Amino acid sequence: MLTIGEKAPDFTLSDDEGRQYSLNDFRGKTLVLYFYPKDSTPGCTRQACAFGALYSQFRAAGAEVVGISKDSAASHKKFREKNSLPFILLSDPEKTVHESYGAIGEKKLYGKVTVGTIRTTYVIDGEGNVVYAKAGVSPDKNPQEVLDFVNSL
Repeated sequence: MLTIGEKAPDFTLSDDEGRQYSLNDFRGKTLVLYFYPKDSTPGCTRQACAFGALYSQFRAAGAEVVGISKDSAASHKKFREKNSLPFILLSDPEKTVHESYGAIGEKKLYGKVTVGTIRTTYVIDGEGNVVYAKAGVSPDKNPQEVLDFVNSL
């Protein structure tokens, strides 16, 4: 996992409409970058919808929200449209960005150890520095906690 003060690794990923985004596209803005396991699952849907409900407040605070999962662009499009999500979802099917951000690893699910996406959220300042880093976040509490942090900047 990245630590506070560390430079965030650059990335280039596509959204559900084929547009490519890199970390550099968010220079000068606060970026909330959150990694989630899978589109349309209960926890991921609650987390995404909570970020969506708070999106105008994030924007008012000068922040952009971006979600990343290993799901395909087509899956993201369906997920975003079904839930009226106003923010960018990026597809990382090879999990290279997950790995560079420490958002993949061993986790326990129903008592079984598996390797997969660790629900992780970062806030990156306009110069590309990590100013908030938290792994194993609650899908229900995380969006408000992150908004509170962003508002404190």
